[in-house]
Amino acid sequence: MFNLDRLTRENIRNLIPYSSARDEFSGEAKVFLDANENSLGSPLTKWYNRYPDPHQLKLKEAISTVKAIDREKIFLGNGSDECIDLLYRCFCNPGKDNVIICPPTYGMYEVSANISDVEIRKAPLLNSFQLDLVHLENLTDEDTKIIWICSPNNPTGNSMDREDVEMILNNYNGLVVIDEAYINFSPQKSFLQELADYPNLVVLQTFSKAWGLAALRVGMAFASEEIIETLNRVKPPYNIGQATQELALKALEEVGQVNDMVIELVQMREALKGVFEKLPVIEKIYPSDANFLLIKVKGAKKLYNYLLGKGIVVRDRSNVKLCDDCLRVTVGTEQDNTVLVDALIDWQVENK
Repeated sequence: MFNLDRLTRENIRNLIPYSSARDEFSGEAKVFLDANENSLGSPLTKWYNRYPDPHQLKLKEAISTVKAIDREKIFLGNGSDECIDLLYRCFCNPGKDNVIICPPTYGMYEVSANISDVEIRKAPLLNSFQLDLVHLENLTDEDTKIIWICSPNNPTGNSMDREDVEMILNNYNGLVVIDEAYINFSPQKSFLQELADYPNLVVLQTFSKAWGLAALRVGMAFASEEIIETLNRVKPPYNIGQATQELALKALEEVGQVNDMVIELVQMREALKGVFEKLPVIEKIYPSDANFLLIKVKGAKKLYNYLLGKGIVVRDRSNVKLCDDCLRVTVGTEQDNTVLVDALIDWQVENK
């Protein structure tokens, strides 16, 4: 049976969190003399001399409306990377506990584990880029605190079979973190609506992809109130700046525009795939539910450097497990995609 107290590090359970000036006061006031701010303002605007809401309540309320999730089940991080880091710091004892990742997958799961001195166990994806449930089960023990699942997966682009993920959720008593950074581009349903059914489920999403706000660094974690409360106890007091909160709130007023951009990007992804299928240099195009395509090419490193010489930057994934001779190509604007295709045609001509 899932038991959050068993998972939580003892020092975190006993932690008395830092109480900021804005934690101790809530409501409206005319004179703020509690936080040692510069009362004369700032070079930008008087508003930015004040500390932001440490709990981002207005922003969470707007996200709650869009996602149909209770505000108390939402955590906001300085990018999803902060959410990942805090999950390690809250639930994994350094030098004792372990987590499982399924490579090839997002690299920060492993980097954050190494920073926190947490053992990484690897259950590589099958050749189909799906989960190896038997290997996963064999790797788990009483000290396995988290299983990380990226779906749609980065760098492969595919979504994980829902039945496999549900099998893990139903049979594993640690945290299952499903990273849905690319879920907006996928026809597969998000796991957000399953939170009530699985107390061990954490869903990560982001404003960096479909919302086009990568520069703001806003990541979202959705989980039970108990898990969110634990993350809030450990996070820095003001981890999301005022300007970021304002801009994210403004973006949330334009859900229709975001949906239109997602439709356009998916259409361009499929169009780009159709063009790639006609290019002999590309040996394989992997199915994608994301805003990128993983392609297998002849001489990935040479082609990567050739494209760099043309001022075109793609991602070389050829050193990643199961991704030999693969490049990851983000769907660009129509002009970006045309420039890329022209460069690939030039490469073919020069390397006949």
